[in-house]
Amino acid sequence: RYLVHTSTRNGVLRDLHFSVHNPDPISIRTELLQPTMKLAILATLAVSAAAFAPAPAGRQSTAASLDISGELGAQMPLGAFDPLKIMEDADQSKFDTWREIEIKHGRVAMLAVTGYLTTYAGVRFPGAEDVPAGFAAVNWLCTTKDGLFILPQMMLFFIIAEIVNRDAGEVTGVTPAFPGDYRNGKLDFGWDKFDEKTKMRKRAIELNNGRAAQMGILGLMVHESMGNVAAILPLANN
Repeated sequence: RYLVHTSTRNGVLRDLHFSVHNPDPISIRTELLQPTMKLAILATLAVSAAAFAPAPAGRQSTAASLDISGELGAQMPLGAFDPLKIMEDADQSKFDTWREIEIKHGRVAMLAVTGYLTTYAGVRFPGAEDVPAGFAAVNWLCTTKDGLFILPQMMLFFIIAEIVNRDAGEVTGVTPAFPGDYRNGKLDFGWDKFDEKTKMRKRAIELNNGRAAQMGILGLMVHESMGNVAAILPLANN
């Protein structure tokens, strides 16, 4: 460390001397760490203050935010439930994308719950009587001879189902009427015969059933891992 010695006369610098000083290395490290520790403490306090500070009344945005309170599925008792603020400052395109994802997950979950409850009730295809119920079937598929024979067939079915159940407007030229509309101008089953009110009601039913099924299959997974599925499914014939 260099020490500077100066002397002045009548406010004018006369002498300037340098000398070398060797302080304790520990004190040097301590002095160097002090600013860093102070910054760390200040940063921690700032984060804590921000965590408990009141939220701003509203955020300015250059883009018009989509009001989801009037969208399908925003209903009592939760209304427009978006705790993660995913739809904050979203446009219609973003909302439609997330709605399609929600609907598709709901459809898969409804099939999962139905299949889970059916197999736990003891229903089997002929020749599959030894297949265990629940998620134990996954291990059976991956470790047994019959399972390894069936597994590729299942994967092929999943691939075909994924290809068929999607918006193929770029191929068919048919524009979907709403997110999740995978008719593609072919599959209808009398949908166009319903009036608009009935269509909205049926779409709301599917959406809510899908939401319930997603929670349902998650609950079944948790209870199976806990080993007490039979307690909530008393009719299980496993």
